[in-house]
Amino acid sequence: MAARNLTFTPVDDIPKIHEIANKAFNTGRTQSIAFRKEQLAQLGWLIRDNEDALRAALHADLGRPPQETDMLDFGTVYNDLKQAYDNIEKWVKPKSPGFNPKFFVMSPSYAPQPKGVALLIAPFNFPMFLLIGPLVGAIAAGSAAVLKPSEQTPAIAGLFAELVPKYLDTELYHVINGSVAETTKALELRWDHILYTGNGRVGRIVAAAAAKHLTPVTLELGGKNPVVFDPKVDLKMAARRLLWGRFTNGGQICLCPEYVLVPAEFQDTLVEALKEAYASFYPDGPEKSDSITHIVTEAHTVRIKRLIDETKGKIVLGGSVDVPTRFVAPTVVRDVALDDVLMAEEIFGPVLPLVPVKDIDEALSIIRAREHPLAVYVFSQDKAFQDKVFRNTRSGAAVVNESVLTAGVTGLPVGGVGESGYGFYGGKFAFDTFSYLRVSLNNPSWVDKVFSFRFPPYKSNYKKYLGTVSLPPRPGKATGLTAATRWGFWIVFALMGASSVILTKTGRLSQLKRLAQ
Repeated sequence: MAARNLTFTPVDDIPKIHEIANKAFNTGRTQSIAFRKEQLAQLGWLIRDNEDALRAALHADLGRPPQETDMLDFGTVYNDLKQAYDNIEKWVKPKSPGFNPKFFVMSPSYAPQPKGVALLIAPFNFPMFLLIGPLVGAIAAGSAAVLKPSEQTPAIAGLFAELVPKYLDTELYHVINGSVAETTKALELRWDHILYTGNGRVGRIVAAAAAKHLTPVTLELGGKNPVVFDPKVDLKMAARRLLWGRFTNGGQICLCPEYVLVPAEFQDTLVEALKEAYASFYPDGPEKSDSITHIVTEAHTVRIKRLIDETKGKIVLGGSVDVPTRFVAPTVVRDVALDDVLMAEEIFGPVLPLVPVKDIDEALSIIRAREHPLAVYVFSQDKAFQDKVFRNTRSGAAVVNESVLTAGVTGLPVGGVGESGYGFYGGKFAFDTFSYLRVSLNNPSWVDKVFSFRFPPYKSNYKKYLGTVSLPPRPGKATGLTAATRWGFWIVFALMGASSVILTKTGRLSQLKRLAQ
């Protein structure tokens, strides 16, 4: 499981890489949809040709079982790639704001345009999915990108530095590797978008650096995601899904359930169900299991060990830690108080605290007293119970009888609210993140004869052309404000506009025919 050493990008090279990417973007070649699709296809084959090497790198960095890599990384990345490749023509198509007789002749429209050069800073917990997924969106949008993998996963970071220039345009797409110094240098530069996935402390640093250049930022920051447990639930199903969501990838997922709010009188029943599920997951004990992802570094392992050692709750499952191998046994702790060390910050490891509560109202007050999480989970068969939880909380995701999976569902965005981040990515939402909307008007000269009232000197009869916009009924009154628009005038104007458009197109067609001859 030993990871290879990582060669850092020289700090002085980072501004040069930034300049190369900007110059390449300014050539305009990413405007071509054919070029974008070619790069998306190349990215897909980068993954497919090197699946074994990528699995090995993730195992070296995280001790991750290949099954988890296939489920959590490859599947999601391939789905994002296919969605972008198949839909890019539809995504880039100009759109109309809808028919309005006043503006129809001006051909108003809006269309997504590439933002420019993006900086993508990925975390250690999903060093492939959370790097390649946003890159898919950047390529589809026509933006260039500089990738910054986590230095805590050196095997996968080094592999991407080797593979990206072999498969993708070497001027538009780059990988920089390094730690604090290299990231700091990158953040000093002016980017057209920065996407960062990680913790709130670094997220604030990224946002502050971006603010100096008014650079838009997407932050995906995680948090302590609560689970609200209702006794009215399929207990066997709930226990298995809850443990899987907490323990998969070694609990190192921003969407992991962080603590369970369970009715005090139901805690014993839940513990027994968790023990049964635990035994089915690890029949020979967690220490002998090959289905457990290890912790990314010894330092993080020591941090999690301290939490297990210092909790005042009762450990009912797991609890063993081996720092040299970065192994933490999946652990469940019951009777955890709100002021316990396990509740102080995001655990980001395979430890699940059970917090007994009096009722759903106490559970909701606990959630509302904390920062808004990336997800709120409810295990319940009662629709009214589910609705009450979601109606009284705010989070990036609201999930019933499941955990973690929202990030892997094609078509859903990944994003938080408040302390858990802002902005979205994933599929079409990543395309939107790396695009901006450009508005277009094309107003023919003859319109000035109709709209002459807009030019000085102003005339007193201008209002008869503007009309009055109707409003909804005033509260407590039966009717609203009636529109006084001169519909006859505007219908004639629209017909004139339509005729102008047809004549213009006919004239262009005649010109094309003459040129063809």
